Amino acid sequence: MREWWVQVGLLAVPLLAAYLHIPPPQLSPALHSWKSSGKFFTYKGLRIFYQDSVGVVGSPEIVVLLHGFPTSSYDWYKIWEGLTLRFHRVIALDFLGFGFSDKPRPHHYSIFEQASIVEALLRHLGLQNRRINLLSHDYGDIVAQELLYRFKQNRSGRLTIKSLCLSNGGIFPETHRPLLLQKLLKDGGVLSPILTRLMNFFVFSRGLTPVFGPYTRPSESELWDMWAGIRNNDGNLVIDSLLQYINQRKKFRRRWVGALASVTIPIHFIYGPLDPVNPYPEFLELYRKTLPRSTVSILDDHISHYPQLEDPMGFLNAYMGFINSF
Repeated sequence: MREWWVQVGLLAVPLLAAYLHIPPPQLSPALHSWKSSGKFFTYKGLRIFYQDSVGVVGSPEIVVLLHGFPTSSYDWYKIWEGLTLRFHRVIALDFLGFGFSDKPRPHHYSIFEQASIVEALLRHLGLQNRRINLLSHDYGDIVAQELLYRFKQNRSGRLTIKSLCLSNGGIFPETHRPLLLQKLLKDGGVLSPILTRLMNFFVFSRGLTPVFGPYTRPSESELWDMWAGIRNNDGNLVIDSLLQYINQRKKFRRRWVGALASVTIPIHFIYGPLDPVNPYPEFLELYRKTLPRSTVSILDDHISHYPQLEDPMGFLNAYMGFINSF
């Protein structure tokens, strides 16, 4: 009689093979509508998804939205309509490796490349010479910092930034508290490809839910929308590569924090204070010390890392208050 472990192994192999080939979830009607209403442009042979809505007629104002990790431009859907009532153009993209954009592998994902993609999108739309309002969150905050650095260097072909609003991003490496899974994936070495392949909706939802406030956590259907965006184009397999931005942020701290510290354009920060990734009060104290000219909106004390999803009206009101102040 065969050893029991041999029998278990023979049973486990086909089960594991089936598990690794589980297709991505179908898009919900809302997420399908978001994709259908968007467009793609090509950056160095790679397809990048974006949204571009025309809002207020006659207004010259343009806002570009930069999303966070590990989600997508769909993070902005709750405030999208409100933004179109104030801006002539509301534009958002899925960064390379996120959402409906291509997710090449192997690939050296970097904040520098993502910033160049934002610049390429605006050239594609014929807006390269227009003054742009940037609104960013999390990972998008770091991309905004690089765009700000380039703007300050007065290099031709770079964005002309009119204003910058950041939100709940780890712009300071020393106050950033990545989740356990993020630590494992960014430093996992040979273990990372295994972890990314074994990742499923249960692991994802259990990992993401704690960064929301206790009364503002996403519904299961909202979590499935997020997971569908990640699984699109096998995005779960590039998460470890995308997470190298944490190491890049440490390496280029002087460049990116320096760009913020010497800023002369209007700048604002919208903060969900219950954020475990950028904890209160350490983060806010360092932010105010480093950027004394910046204004800050602190949302209700139960709002956490995704303020635009947890408190869309509070977030939108805070942003409009900033935009209307100059």
